[in-house]
Amino acid sequence: MTTLNAPEAPVLEGQDALPDFTTEAYKDAYSRINAIVIEGEQEAHDNYISLGTLIPDQAEELKRLARMEMKHMKGFTSCGRNLGVEADLPFAKKFFEPLHGNFQAAFKEGKVVTCLLIQALLIEAFAISAYHIYIPVADPFARKITEGVVKDEYTHLNYGQEWLKANFEASKDELFEANKANLPLIRSMLEDVAADAAVLHMEKEDLIEDFLIAYQEALGEIGFTSRDIARMAAAALAV
Repeated sequence: MTTLNAPEAPVLEGQDALPDFTTEAYKDAYSRINAIVIEGEQEAHDNYISLGTLIPDQAEELKRLARMEMKHMKGFTSCGRNLGVEADLPFAKKFFEPLHGNFQAAFKEGKVVTCLLIQALLIEAFAISAYHIYIPVADPFARKITEGVVKDEYTHLNYGQEWLKANFEASKDELFEANKANLPLIRSMLEDVAADAAVLHMEKEDLIEDFLIAYQEALGEIGFTSRDIARMAAAALAV
C-alpha cells in the first residue's frame, strides 16, 4: 500500500515571522480560523459515520477515523481556550455549508465515491494544507496540538485514496463529476478565509499550493494520469 507521510514542519529563519498572539486583531481572526478547524473536525466525524453506513464492511475502521476527528476537535477547542478566544461557530457552519450540502445530497443518493472525494480527499487535503502552513506560525500550545493532528489527517487521506484506488475503474467517471462540482468550492473557501489567515501570517498562495500538491498526489496514487489531473485541477478555475 502506498501511503503519504506527514513531512516535518518547515523551519522559519527567525522568530520575527511569528504574529503577536495577544492583539485584538489576532484574536478576532483566530476566532474564525479556530471555529473553521473545530467545525471541520465535527463535519469529518459525522461524514465518516455516514460513510460507515454506505460501506458496512468498513464501518469499524470508519468509526475509528471518526473518533480521531472528535479527539482533534477537542484539541482545537483547547487551543482557542488557551488564547482566551471564543470560536465563532455560526461563521464556521456557514463556511462549510456548500460542501456540507453536497456531501449530504451524495449520501442520500448512496454515492460512496462522491462522499469519499469530498471528505477523504478534498476536506483532508484542505486540512493538511492549512495545518502545514499554520504550524510554523502557531503559538507553542497550538503548534504541539496541530503537529499531532496533521499526522492523523494523512491516515484519513490515505484511507480514501486506497479505497478509490482499489475501485478506480468503477469510480473514475463519478470522480470526474464530483471533482468538477466540489473543487471550485474549495477554491472559494480558501478565498473566503484568506484575510483572516493573513492576520495569522498564513499566505493564501501557500495554502492553495500546499492543498493542490496534496490533492493532486492523491489523485495520482488513485490512478489518474497527469493529463487527467491537469484537467481536474482546471475545474477550480471554472467558476
